[in-house]
Amino acid sequence: MKLNKAELKEFLDEKVKLYNRPAFIESDPISIPHQYTKKQDIEIAGFLVATIAWGNRKMILRNANRMMELLDHSPYEFIMNSSNDEIEMIKSFVHRTFNSTDLIYFLKALQNIYRHKGGLETIFKAHQTSDSLLPAIHEFHKIFFELSHEKRTERHVSDPFKGSAAKKLNMFRRVISVAINQNIIIQTN
Repeated sequence: MKLNKAELKEFLDEKVKLYNRPAFIESDPISIPHQYTKKQDIEIAGFLVATIAWGNRKMILRNANRMMELLDHSPYEFIMNSSNDEIEMIKSFVHRTFNSTDLIYFLKALQNIYRHKGGLETIFKAHQTSDSLLPAIHEFHKIFFELSHEKRTERHVSDPFKGSAAKKLNMFRRVISVAINQNIIIQTN
């Protein structure tokens, strides 16, 4: 079934009415980045939650909240101000196949991205095209894994140039775009 632009808009507007409401958001993993107002906190929380967004919603929410606890409920501040030793102390996190080894690497990679690459938004904006996020997601993947890491951790970040649909990263970008468009982000640098 193929929809024309008007039909697609009507379909998507119906989905917005269904899902973009407080009652749905409260019981959805999207509620985690909605806890924050600082752009970087929203980006980091959104990225980490999208990464573990598979399985039972209650379990995803529980583990996403646990991640935010481990980051002292200030993801950006934690990433920017934690030493390597403090990050390495995170040893008790597991969500399905995503474990503390993966989370530790993710935090180090995010620290590298925010300290040396201008942040997540900067990477995506610099490499997206007018009609595709695929080049940006591919470039993000390369940058994200430029630090030394265990090969197993790569399975948690897709690369569309290797045949992946990159659903989690596309979901993450939509979350951030919605937050930006709703002007709920406080710009800080």
